[in-house]
Amino acid sequence: MFSRYKKSATATAKPVKARETPEPHAVSRAETAPKPSLRRQAAKPAVAPRPIEKERKRKERMADIKLDLHRSLLDNLNLAALDTATEADLRAEISSIAAEVLEEKGIVLNREDRATLTQELYDEVKGLGPLETLLKDDTVNDILVNGPHQIFVERDGKLEISDVTFKDEKHLLRIIDKIVSAVGRRVDESNPYVDARLADGSRFNAMVPPIAVDGSLVSIRKFKKDKLGIDDLVRFGAFSEEMAAYLEAAVATRLNIIVSGGTGSGKTTTLNALSSFIDNAERILTIEDTAELQLQQSHVGRMESRPPNVEGKGEVSPRDCLKNALRMRPDRIIVGETRGEEVIDMLQAMNTGHDGSMTTIHANNARDAISRLENMIAMAGIEMPLKAMRSQIASAVNLIVQASRLQDGSRRMISITEITGMEGDVISMQEIFRFQRTGLTPDNKIIGHYTGTGVRSNFTERFRLWGYDLPPDIYEPVTR
Repeated sequence: MFSRYKKSATATAKPVKARETPEPHAVSRAETAPKPSLRRQAAKPAVAPRPIEKERKRKERMADIKLDLHRSLLDNLNLAALDTATEADLRAEISSIAAEVLEEKGIVLNREDRATLTQELYDEVKGLGPLETLLKDDTVNDILVNGPHQIFVERDGKLEISDVTFKDEKHLLRIIDKIVSAVGRRVDESNPYVDARLADGSRFNAMVPPIAVDGSLVSIRKFKKDKLGIDDLVRFGAFSEEMAAYLEAAVATRLNIIVSGGTGSGKTTTLNALSSFIDNAERILTIEDTAELQLQQSHVGRMESRPPNVEGKGEVSPRDCLKNALRMRPDRIIVGETRGEEVIDMLQAMNTGHDGSMTTIHANNARDAISRLENMIAMAGIEMPLKAMRSQIASAVNLIVQASRLQDGSRRMISITEITGMEGDVISMQEIFRFQRTGLTPDNKIIGHYTGTGVRSNFTERFRLWGYDLPPDIYEPVTR
């Protein structure tokens, strides 16, 4: 029917010339051939296979059944007695109620589906619903929820999508509210974001609509049950044996240390490992927004800041905790992360007898860490000459340890830098150790090694007087 809209062959055909002679400046075919691109061809994303229709319908049916059973559980269970009930009794009760409801509705399930349903119902009542499966998986490091139907997990530094989902946004919001209410916090439209921790110590952050456009956003940094020590990090390749010996001497001789790095680079893990070198007889006070540090010493006082309540009152800032900590006879003060005006009190503590203190900071390298300290002092509203500010930092901070998360997902300590003083208006620094990258494997794994820079530590005499006489050859460059 569209033939009348087509151009006729005679109308579009070009007249054929009797003889075509090449133009004088005609370019040969070899010269016009496209040059090979120097850029790496981007890997095309694999097309996700479409789920089998039967399996999809089965999952939807199971989700509907679970929703009905959960409502029945809320109507039949004695919620006031849940706290005292044993796990075995509660599972038996849930299984009994579920069997009754399934029989009433005429729903028949096989043994495997029934066991799975009972476990999911138990997680809904006592745990965190669909998140429980991921929290129990030791291979998962981070859980990232982008709305009710999309949950990503991180394994070995790589993100992958999970087949775990929530029923809908209401289901996700109920789990979020269950988490934050357990630690005395709240999240709603008037206060759409919250930072909290789970019962096992995992760090939890959530942002809900209307700020989160496509559904609530949840990030969970899982708590490591196995405390990673220096030996573990050396074995994993986070740093070398020589660097470990140097850091042991630095912590034991009470140098003030800043662990610098980006988000997820392993700053808290590094801080935990460094704290293992602190003598067990010292009194340590820790200050954090969300308690994550796992110190192995016996004399540790832990403090956690608190956000304001609904009326805007009751806030306890990290600076308030730090001021109070100075009156509690600490030998060392460890601040989980310095990000605001508490930097003033932190630097003063390092300068006034609380040597050996440690903190973390967000920065890309050691020089940027110093600049960030200067910026935080300026943001605190304190008018101080630049030279005086830098002099305060140079006298307070002795060592900057730079942690980084590399492109292959590995976390490494890429630099250890000492602050040696002031030269005019500039803080002088010297790098002692670094991670030297040498290449990349075909599967995008980074190749490299740790090496000294050839610069001997400025604190060598201090180490010797404290009984840590490090051999000079640990500072020598390594060539491979």
